[in-house]
Parts: sequence; structure tokens; C-alpha cells
Amino acid sequence: MLRLVSAIALLALSAPTTPQYKLSGSIAGPDGGWDYAQVDPTTNMLFVARAEAVTAVDLAHGTVRSIGTIARAHAVLPLPGGRLLATSGNDASVRILDQASGAERARIAVGKKPDAAVLNADRSRAYVMNAKDGSVSEIDTAAAKLVRTITVRPGLESVVLVGNRLYANNEEANAVEVIDLAAGKALAPIALPGCDGPTGLGLDAKNGRLISACANRKAAVVSLASRRLTALIDIGGGPDAVIVDAARGFAFIPCGRDGTLDLLSLRAPGAVRRIGRVKTEVGARTGALDPHSGALYLPTARFAVPVPDTDRPVPLSGSFHVLTVRPA
Repeated sequence: MLRLVSAIALLALSAPTTPQYKLSGSIAGPDGGWDYAQVDPTTNMLFVARAEAVTAVDLAHGTVRSIGTIARAHAVLPLPGGRLLATSGNDASVRILDQASGAERARIAVGKKPDAAVLNADRSRAYVMNAKDGSVSEIDTAAAKLVRTITVRPGLESVVLVGNRLYANNEEANAVEVIDLAAGKALAPIALPGCDGPTGLGLDAKNGRLISACANRKAAVVSLASRRLTALIDIGGGPDAVIVDAARGFAFIPCGRDGTLDLLSLRAPGAVRRIGRVKTEVGARTGALDPHSGALYLPTARFAVPVPDTDRPVPLSGSFHVLTVRPA
């Protein structure tokens, strides 16, 4: 009996504990809509794509300022040399901005409604998803010039880069588009049965998996090796991003309609599991990870009426802020 009790106690001590995350504060910012966010770990800056500019937050000092002038920014990516790349959805352009002065260094014409974007490893190339055109614009970030355009299908959303291939959610087709950059063409898409309106997309590189956030309260897990959907996981309503913390083995899905942040474990190679949920605020549907601290930053605002199922209400004046969620 003593041996049995000792074995049980040892098993309990060695069993992994569920990580705890908690809402720890917020950072006020200027009025306006928002979309994707990005933390630059080299400068400790948070950038949020906004309706008319980029909001820049110095995370060490808490100072907030606006950079540039943009016609409905969707994505913002830090570039070498103190520059930013921002997609400008309403005028079919990409802006290259100077971080320090906010000056526009270049404006590059792309397809209609440029939305999500991703950089290659050395940040010499940017790939912009033109949602309305259904095309991908490849940009030389040093020269600030369009290199080529690859035709895919309308409805392109979040994108990740794996080797020489882009994987992009298609919100209209309920699929993941696959773009071969070497060949410069789209390959057969990966169907997402049971996933309606996929927007946010994350890469679990260690285990060769994609995670799509779906509008019907599901997260779709795809095996890159088999090109098949392997699981559907229950999540909250109104997700618009999948934030992967590769170092800690987690993925986070902010769900703006419910005001929750779902925590998924990526540590097991055979399964993705939802292991926790943090109460955030209604409207917090995108966000960014600080890979050093593990903190998450979720833009949102307050609203006069509840967030409806099919439309985004206008935020109350003076209510925009960025929530901070930290490991406990």
C-alpha cells in the first residue's frame, strides 16, 4: 500500500500543470478601428494596424503614438532600418513608413483590399493577401517595389509562410489556399469541412500543423504532411486571429464576440487540446505575442450595444485600449 501511495504521489508531482494566464491591465490609445497587431521583440514595441494610422506602443515605458496616414490598415509588420510595412485596404496599396518620424517612404500599388501580410525569414520579401482580388502581391521590402502578383481566389485572410509555400485561409471558400512561391502559382487548396468562415491562422511548426479560427466557434487543425483536416476544437465566438507561442507550446485564439481568450496546447504531436479560457472583453478578436515575456496584447474598445452576430458596432469615443494578458 505504501508503494502504491508513493507512486501516486510521484505521478501527481510529475504531471504537467495547466498554465494560468490572467488579465493584468490595459493601455489606452486613440479612437478608431483596428485589425492585426505585431510585437517587435528587438525594439520592445507593439504595433497595431488602425483605421487611419498605425498605433505604436513602447512596452517598456507605456508611451503611445500614431505613425503615418493609412486608408484602413489591416496588417503592420516591422522591417529592417526602422521601417514599417502597413497594408492599406481602402486604396489598394502598401505603405512603407518611417517608425521614428512617421513619414511615408514609399507607397506600392497592389490588388484590391490588401489585408493580411507575412514576411520571409530575413524580411527581404513581404507577401500581401489581396482579399477582394484573390491575389498575392510579392514585395521587395528593401527596394519598396512590387516583384510579382500571383493569382489565387477571392476571400484571402490570414497567412503563414512554410519554406517556399504560403498557406492562407480563404474565408469565402472555407479552405486553406496553398501557394507555391517557386512555381509562382496556386496549388490545390486544403478543404476545411466543418469550419465556416476561417480568418485567423497559426502555424505549429514543430508538429507540422496549421490552426484556423472559424466563425462557427471552431478551430480547425490541419496536418501539413497529409494536407487534411485532423480535428475540430470548440472555441468562442468572433475569433479573428490565432497567436502561436512556439517556445512555450501554446496557441491562443481571441474571441471578440464572447470576450474570451482560448488557450490550446500544442505540446502533444498527435493532438491539439483546449486547456484553458481567459475572460477578456467583447471586441478583443486579434492580438500579438511578446515572445520574451509570453504576454499577449489584445486591442479592443467599449460599445454602446452588444456586438451582433454579423456586424461590428461603432466603438464609443475615447474607449479604445489594448488589454494585457500575462502568464500568472
